[in-house]
Amino acid sequence: MKSFCNLILILLYPVISFAQEVKFSTEQYKKDFDYFWTSINDEYCYFNKKQTDWNRVKQVYAPMIDTVKSRNAFVGVLEKVLYELYDHHCNFNTNTDLSRRLVPTGTDVWAEYVDGKPIISEVRKNSGAAAEGIAAGMEIVSVNGVPVETAVQVFMPKCLQQPDIEAKSFALRLLLAGNHILPRVFSLKYEDKVRDYFPDKNGMQLEHITYTSKVETKMYGNTGYIRINNCLYDNDLVSAFDSAMLSMDKSNALILDLRETPSGGNTSVARAILGWFISKEQFYQKHEYYAEEKQFGVKTKLGRNCIPRAGKYYDKPLVILVNHWTGSIAEGITIGFDAFKRPNTKIIGTAMARLNGAVYSYEMPETKIHFSFTAERLYHINGLPREQYVPQIVIDMMKTKNNPGSDVFITAALKFLRD
Repeated sequence: MKSFCNLILILLYPVISFAQEVKFSTEQYKKDFDYFWTSINDEYCYFNKKQTDWNRVKQVYAPMIDTVKSRNAFVGVLEKVLYELYDHHCNFNTNTDLSRRLVPTGTDVWAEYVDGKPIISEVRKNSGAAAEGIAAGMEIVSVNGVPVETAVQVFMPKCLQQPDIEAKSFALRLLLAGNHILPRVFSLKYEDKVRDYFPDKNGMQLEHITYTSKVETKMYGNTGYIRINNCLYDNDLVSAFDSAMLSMDKSNALILDLRETPSGGNTSVARAILGWFISKEQFYQKHEYYAEEKQFGVKTKLGRNCIPRAGKYYDKPLVILVNHWTGSIAEGITIGFDAFKRPNTKIIGTAMARLNGAVYSYEMPETKIHFSFTAERLYHINGLPREQYVPQIVIDMMKTKNNPGSDVFITAALKFLRD
């Protein structure tokens, strides 16, 4: 059964386990594998920008199902299949102890290949990695004692038509994410010196990320500040955000911080937030259901609109802060603000998570495992694919010194509002 959802199923993270493992036959696993492969073949909407040979994927992985003897082993094969898409917006609602943490929700560093070198480009605030002194600009030498170029191969797609640096950066992020049981050791090079860092030395904190509240508020002089703590999927956020906004009635400007919203959400919450900042109905993004185009040859882009909320309007200067942990629906909110062309409004930050499109969820007929992948392309109203959006003021953390106790994002926001 398929259902549309903007909320990626990582909200069921961490491990979903069975009190007693159900036994399945090889034929049942084969049936589910075929359903899994076919669903993606028919409806995944980003093959056009991938080097994935999906038919070869079936040839390579289908024979492995003959050797599968347990649900965990089956999940392990399916995870390898999803790596072939090198798409962080494609996931399962289940995992094993050896599954990689989800990117970006369960990660504390963002990394990519820059000029052929594996480089950390941002570190999650208040994380174990940040506490260890890991910083943007550091080059990754090894992970858990294995040279990075060897270790990354485990997560590389095997069925590419030609090399793709995006696939390699995807694999690098999976490597650094780690699994659910083994503490990580990073050997990092900075200013020609190599040393070891232990982001999990105080425990597996990424397994237990919690927040004291849905939103946090404070004042920087006359400038208000609202931070949303990874709950854009929770309808109760609407009332919490409304209360926070009402507390800002005396502010001269506002900073809206979306840097801790990696897990996606729903459009009702998104439109409730956006509705505070417009005085007339406007479109905030476009969407395109690919399967319709594939089946009928009809390509259609539809706009999604946002309507002002009665008695709720903030017309003062505004800054939206984003980073690599601004994901999915938070990225939709961000491009919505850009589309509104609201006066005295600026989006400041790094590139976001760049999660592709909107996910649909599916259930395998035999094992009942749920999986989700991107079946709907999303766009800025100007036609730019959402995942390509760049903030209006870019902060390059690899070129920015972020002193302990300071926040270069907030400093940049206050400077814009002051100037």
